[in-house]
Amino acid sequence: MEQPASGAEPAGAAGDAAEALDRPLPEGVRRRVVALVSDAFGGLTVTELPAQLRQYARFTPTRRARFAGNAMAAALESDPVFRQRIGERLAKSQPELAGALEAGAPPAAADPVDVAAAAYVLRPTGWVKLVAAAGEEVQRADAERADEEGRRELERLREELADARAQTKAETERLRGELEAARKEGESLARKLRSTQADLKRGEAALRRSTGEIESVRAQAAAQVSAAESESRRLKARLGEAEAAVEAGRRAAREGRSVEDMRLRLLLDTVLDAAQGLRRELALPPAGMHPADTVDAVEPGRMSPKDIANRALSETDPALLDQLLALPQAHLVVDGYNVTKTGYPTMPLEKQRLRLLGGLSMLAAQSGAEVTCVFDGAELAAPVLLAPPRGVRVLFSKAGVTADELIRQLVRAEPPGRPVVVVSTDREVADGVAKAGARPVASAMLLKRLSRVS
Repeated sequence: MEQPASGAEPAGAAGDAAEALDRPLPEGVRRRVVALVSDAFGGLTVTELPAQLRQYARFTPTRRARFAGNAMAAALESDPVFRQRIGERLAKSQPELAGALEAGAPPAAADPVDVAAAAYVLRPTGWVKLVAAAGEEVQRADAERADEEGRRELERLREELADARAQTKAETERLRGELEAARKEGESLARKLRSTQADLKRGEAALRRSTGEIESVRAQAAAQVSAAESESRRLKARLGEAEAAVEAGRRAAREGRSVEDMRLRLLLDTVLDAAQGLRRELALPPAGMHPADTVDAVEPGRMSPKDIANRALSETDPALLDQLLALPQAHLVVDGYNVTKTGYPTMPLEKQRLRLLGGLSMLAAQSGAEVTCVFDGAELAAPVLLAPPRGVRVLFSKAGVTADELIRQLVRAEPPGRPVVVVSTDREVADGVAKAGARPVASAMLLKRLSRVS
C-alpha cells in the first residue's frame, strides 16, 4: 500500500472532524473494535505500525488483544493513517459489510455490535449514529438479558425462600418438640433432684445417728476391753498364785512322803538291830540309806540354776548361759521373734528365722542341751515352709495362742527339778516362767553367745 505523504491528511479525515462521539464507546463495541484491530494487525509490516505498537508485532491475535488492547484502541483513535490501514484490511476481510456501510445501508440481520465496530473503524457518513444505535441496542440487549437473569434469579430466590421457609417451619416444629421434651425431662430431673436431696438429708441424718451409735459402741467396747484386760491380769495373777500353791502342795507331798519313808526306814533299822540273829541268818546287808540322805540338797561338785544365778556374773554375760546349759538335762527355750527383733530387726522375717536357727543349731551341737525355738504363728496366712536345723525343735503357736503362752506351756510340761532356761526380754514371759521354776535370761545374752559361736 502506498504511504500517504508527510503532512497530508488521509481521505476521510474531514468526515472524522465533522462527526465525533460525545460519549465513550460501549464496552461491547470497544472489545469488538480491539478484536478487529488485533486480527488486521498481523497483515501489516513493522514499519506500517505505530511506534508504540511495534513491540506487539510478533504476538498472537489473542495475546495482542489481551496485552495491547488499550494501546491499539488509543492508536486507532489518534492515528488516522493507522485507522485507514486497519479499515483497508477490514474491507478486504469483510467486503459485504464494508460496502453496505459505505452505501449507508447496514445489513438488518447483522449483529449491531459488529456493525458499530466496523463503522467505528471505517468511519463512513453517519458512523456516529451507527455506533450510538449499536450502543443503545447493546444496552437494551444487556438490559433485557439482565432483566431475564434478574427474573430467573428472583424465581430462584423465591424457590429458595420457599424451601428455606419450609425447612425453617420443619426445624421450628422439631425444635419445639425437642424443647417440650427437654422441658418435661427438666421437670422430671427437678423432681428426681428434690427426691434425691430429701434422701440425702435423710441419709445424712441417719449417718449422724449411726456415727453417734458407733462412737457409743466404741466407748462401750473400749470399756469392756479395759475391763477384760483387768480381768485377764487378775486371772493371770490368780493363775500364778494357783500354780505356786500347786507347786507348794507338790513339794509338801514330796516332803511328806520323804518323812514317812524315813520313819519307816528307822523302824526297819530298829527291828533289824534288835534281830541281829535274824539278819545274820538272812544275810541282810546293812542299810545303805540314812534319813539325811532323803533331804533334797545339792551334792558337792554339782550346781543348781539357783547356785549359778548367785555367782557374780552379769545378767548379759554369755558365760552365764554356758554354765546354765552345762547343767544335766538342760532345756533351752527361745522366744524367737523377741530375739531376732532385738538383734536384727531390719531384716525380713524369713531371714531373721534362718539366721537365728543357724546359730541355735551350732549352740546345740556345742552344748548338747535340748533346744526349742518358739515363733508366733497366730497371724500366719499359710504354713511356713521351714526345715528345722539339726538339734533344734521349731514350734509355731496355733491360731488364738500367742508364742508367750506356748512358752509357758512348754515350761509347765517339764518335770520339777529339770533345768529349763527361757530366753526372752518380755517381762511378762520372764515372770511367768520364773514362777514355774524356769530360769529366764535376756535376749542380749543369747545374741552375744551366738555371735561368739559364729
